[in-house]
Amino acid sequence: MARPKIPRKSTNIDMTAMCDVAFLLLSFFILTTKFKPAEAITVTTPNSVAAKAAPDKDIVLVTLDKNGKVFLSLDDEQKKEYIANTLNTTKNLGLNVAAFKKAAFIGGSFSQLKSFLEIPEESRKGDALPGIPTDSTKGSNEMIEWMRLVNDAYQGKKMNLLLKGDNLAKYPAFKSVIDAFKKNDFLKFQMVTNPESVPIGSELWKNNQKGEKRDD
Repeated sequence: MARPKIPRKSTNIDMTAMCDVAFLLLSFFILTTKFKPAEAITVTTPNSVAAKAAPDKDIVLVTLDKNGKVFLSLDDEQKKEYIANTLNTTKNLGLNVAAFKKAAFIGGSFSQLKSFLEIPEESRKGDALPGIPTDSTKGSNEMIEWMRLVNDAYQGKKMNLLLKGDNLAKYPAFKSVIDAFKKNDFLKFQMVTNPESVPIGSELWKNNQKGEKRDD
């Protein structure tokens, strides 16, 4: 006797609910995405095996490009407002305080600062920027005064001083920046580098292995 055949029916899946979920997820990611902030100039940082991550708040970042141009940025608008008001009082620069607070970085001398803030945000980048003067031989290392202003703005409160230098930058450019740090008693700062894994078999790798075994 032949086995009865069960009629096959096509499977019908309702995708309406899945489409709604996908749309909601897409909307969520679009609304919550934080775009990368503008940089003074693109730099290629040296590699390192340091595992310590850079801090993400209370940051004072000094960027040094391959041509020795120096740029300064702060993430605290209240501190920037204090600095702008101080410059208007002591140097009578007539700065737009609101524009100074919104500026992602500073890339010019004190005499150029007012015109620098008038440049559209999308144009404040690249090789067109002059950078902060740091030539100590000509007595124009303005980073010394900038760091003094930063020191006064923080008034002893916690700050994270970072130095992000290009791998091709020359030593004199680094020395001018570090001299500005020292003259304002900033004796500790972090270098921003490109992290890489510890070479297998090196002393650091062996020490890490020993530490992992002790933790176990």
